[in-house]
Amino acid sequence: MAVGTMVLLVAAGLLGRVGTEYGRVYGGVGAEREARAALGQLTADASTAWHHPEAVFEAEDNPWPGDRIGYLSLQPAVAQSEEGRSGDLCAVNYYVKDLDFGKGSVRCLMRGFRESAETFAALKDGNVAGLFSEAVRDEPVAFGIVGFEARPVLRGIAGDWEDWQPTDDPSAAPSAAPPEALRVRLVVARRELLGRLKSPDDWDGSGTGGKSLGLPEDAEQNKNLQVFESMVRFGQP
Repeated sequence: MAVGTMVLLVAAGLLGRVGTEYGRVYGGVGAEREARAALGQLTADASTAWHHPEAVFEAEDNPWPGDRIGYLSLQPAVAQSEEGRSGDLCAVNYYVKDLDFGKGSVRCLMRGFRESAETFAALKDGNVAGLFSEAVRDEPVAFGIVGFEARPVLRGIAGDWEDWQPTDDPSAAPSAAPPEALRVRLVVARRELLGRLKSPDDWDGSGTGGKSLGLPEDAEQNKNLQVFESMVRFGQP
């Protein structure tokens, strides 16, 4: 009986460790799935971007940033509805928003999409900026987003990537010095952390549950987080 008890205790310990490891791996797969979905959609939109002087590139300076971007993009007919399509020039925007689910909130990366008929009407009326405003119809493309950075860059004289700045010359052409790429960084909460982040304060790192986020500069070493970085081409070659 004593030997049998010892065997059962050892087996229970092994099963516990296996369960913990499975949860860790599954949580990592979930975070990677969210990041791939977001980066895939953003890459598709940015690769056909059509630069306009009223495009939006707002960088947030919070410890866990939630940038906001918006630009015109060429979209295929299958991406639009029959009644909303009058061409291929559409408008897209990305931003971070807390959505309520059950007893808590989840921070999501949202995508706004304005079809070509609406886009052309805004261009005609001189209200392009309105295309990049938040709307009820916007949809989440990724959940559990702790940080989202999308910074426009271009090649400098030495060939290195430099931060892009919009031109201050009002007489410049709309396509003058457009960004060449977006430097994107996503910080995604793993499954085991999601249950502890229940409020916007938690997602900002200031709430009780947000203590598990640690310091932003240590995100890559935090076992509760996964960091994904990518350089996304902006505009057609």
